[in-house]
Amino acid sequence: MTYGTTGGTGWHVPEADLRAYARAELEPPVLWSADTHLTACAHCRTVLAEVSDPVALDAGWERLDAELDAPRPGFLESLLLRLGIADHTARLLAATPALRRSWLGAVAAVLLLTVAVTAGYGTTGSPTLFLALAPLLPLAGVALSYGPVLDPTYEMAVVAPTHGFRLLMIRTVAVLGAGLGLNGLATLALPGYGLRALAWLLPALALTATGLALTARLGPVLAPSLVGGGWIALLLTADAVRAGGDGPLAPFTAAGQGVAAAVAVLAAGLLVLLRDRFDLSSRSAA
Repeated sequence: MTYGTTGGTGWHVPEADLRAYARAELEPPVLWSADTHLTACAHCRTVLAEVSDPVALDAGWERLDAELDAPRPGFLESLLLRLGIADHTARLLAATPALRRSWLGAVAAVLLLTVAVTAGYGTTGSPTLFLALAPLLPLAGVALSYGPVLDPTYEMAVVAPTHGFRLLMIRTVAVLGAGLGLNGLATLALPGYGLRALAWLLPALALTATGLALTARLGPVLAPSLVGGGWIALLLTADAVRAGGDGPLAPFTAAGQGVAAAVAVLAAGLLVLLRDRFDLSSRSAA
């Protein structure tokens, strides 16, 4: 049946169809005709309001209000959802402060400037400036992604039914992925150095793992600050004792790379042993 009005006295939607319409049981093409007719017929809209279940109607309005008020996922969260990541995990990652565009842009700018300066010295030596800076960026990113001082979502994370260590690991993997990815792209801009330009990777993992392990005892600000300061002091000492003033610094030699790998493994093991402390520190800070 096609519904319509003729001078105000023509056909209207039968009450039985209106009841089915209210229960969302009316099937096309009758549904399409009813939709079109209801937009122009005040009488049928009145009848529809009378035959509709007020409880179901109120529930429908509540669902609509909740849908309209729900925050729209941003670009990063939408991308993570498309990749199959659970919605609650995607929300945690998207809320990570160190993954914001400002931080990523600053890291990219620092790396570009460092690459430009390093490339200006030629390829006869070691890209010392780049190798010294690159391991600090992932450490800084992890430090900025967790803790009551720097994380604006920290209080919500504390009361969420998520293990503090799991939250830390989720954000650490995300920040490391972004930081190491940017470092890797910067490394590709130094092809003349060959494998020497990759000597930052193991120190970066060692610094990050050590900073995380110490975070359980010293907090998310002091721990990475001490680790970063220790790295700078190590480089200055290595430069002071370097014979002849040329050649790679000790951390970027084969022996230094082996030490960095060992430190990374030991720090990761210590981090696993201290994982329960992250829940305790979260409760005390809250």
